Amino acid sequence: MSVDIATVRRIAGLARIAVSDAEAEALVPELNNILGWVEHLAEVDTDGVEPLHAVIPNQLRLRDDVITDGGLRDAVLANAPQAEHGFFAVPKVIE
Repeated sequence: MSVDIATVRRIAGLARIAVSDAEAEALVPELNNILGWVEHLAEVDTDGVEPLHAVIPNQLRLRDDVITDGGLRDAVLANAPQAEHGFFAVPKVIE
């Protein structure tokens, strides 16, 4: 695939990027070079290669899913400006 100046202007318009004439002309060989590298990568034989999700083997460190109350109610409520009956007390808001 080859990119020309009209294609650069179309891409810039779709991306909502203001591109001057000089910038558009400078982008043509750069985009063609990038597309050349992509075509070069397409030539690589990948038959029999498993897809990778990471470069190194990672195992998730799982923990038991245990439901607890945390046991920190008094420590948490010690930071509250006002606490009543084991809960945060907030002013009543009515509009």
